[in-house]
Amino acid sequence: MARNEASIAQSIDWLTVFLYAACVIVGLFNVYASVYNPEEQTKLFDLSNRAGKQAMFAATSVLLITAILVIDHKFWEALAPIIYGVCIFMLLATLVLATDIKGSRSWIRYGSFQIQPAEFMKIGLALMLAKFISQPSVNLTKWRDQLSVAGLVLLPAVLILASKETGLTLVFAAFVIVFYREGLPGIYPALLLTVIGLFLCALFFSKLYIFAGLLLGALLIYWVIIPRYDRTRKNAINISVIFGLMAFFVTSVDFIIKHVLQPHMRRRIQVLVDPKVDPTGIGWNVIQSKIAVGSGRLWGKGFLDGTQTKFDFVPEQDTDFIFCTIGEEHGFVGSAAVVLIFVGLICRIVSLAEKQRTRFARIYGYSVASILFFHFLVNIGMTIGLMPVIGITLPFFSYGGSSLWTFTILLFIFLKLDAQRPFTLSRA
Repeated sequence: MARNEASIAQSIDWLTVFLYAACVIVGLFNVYASVYNPEEQTKLFDLSNRAGKQAMFAATSVLLITAILVIDHKFWEALAPIIYGVCIFMLLATLVLATDIKGSRSWIRYGSFQIQPAEFMKIGLALMLAKFISQPSVNLTKWRDQLSVAGLVLLPAVLILASKETGLTLVFAAFVIVFYREGLPGIYPALLLTVIGLFLCALFFSKLYIFAGLLLGALLIYWVIIPRYDRTRKNAINISVIFGLMAFFVTSVDFIIKHVLQPHMRRRIQVLVDPKVDPTGIGWNVIQSKIAVGSGRLWGKGFLDGTQTKFDFVPEQDTDFIFCTIGEEHGFVGSAAVVLIFVGLICRIVSLAEKQRTRFARIYGYSVASILFFHFLVNIGMTIGLMPVIGITLPFFSYGGSSLWTFTILLFIFLKLDAQRPFTLSRA
């Protein structure tokens, strides 16, 4: 057993570990830059400030990594339902015990220590979905199994939404990528992308132009794409119904925004369309964020020399808007380097996932990659004003123990499973 474990330690993918370490270290220095006060000469490892606390979170992450690598890899698959159940219980406890923090009731506080159970739900859900879908009897082309995985996702999503944490709820949409890889019919992700696309078009363009585009699209499909022998009355009716439903959805967007969405969500969408609609209120973050990123230009202003950062123009700059610090102090070059590190990490995880010999490990690997991709895309998108501000972190960079620990556990469980690959018979 000892020899086997030693071999597993040697089989850890060190490139992924290096990319992880690069993210954590660079993130730590950017948290330090975001809280640095030149008058007080803020210390990096002073636990009285967030930089020092983030250093402590990073140090404890090493302990988590050690524990994950020591634990037998079969533990995660065997106890996936229990881990999922514990996470659900924590979400239920949150609804009772949580205190209100900036409109969100997703944090449980004990003295000076606070934890966000919704973050850890990503781990429980990723393991549970991998456990369920990897069963030989499960086929995602069947309605029964589609409803089952939908139920596994919707249960925690509803509980998190009830705690007024919309951003973390939306993260679960990333699992569509996993489902599609494992056999979910392409119509579902296509439908999701269509709904998102139509919603955005309804925000930025005149409905007259959208209707004209839909009509042109329907005509092109019927007269150009569909072969002549398939241009039947039935197909014409089907196309008309589909595009009619799309047009109806476009007309309903205004109603959804005004009467369905919560006031703070409505304001965030309005700010996405026009940040100047509330320049001193909810639009302030986006405006100042874009100023900070743009002021960095090519090479940036230099470490600890960012004026937007130094004078706290951007709220939440060490958490949701940490990318502002990177953009201002390190410019386009530094921002591009961070983007490349993330893209490299995600691509590496996908590459390793495809090499797995068990379906459980492959599904779990895709889950990790999908969650990281969603956070990366949305966080940077909202920082530069391309997406609404929904309050999710930049993995490994943003301040917060719950966030850093969650992503560390997610990643290293997969690396443990991957390290076992040379000793595993194929069951994928």
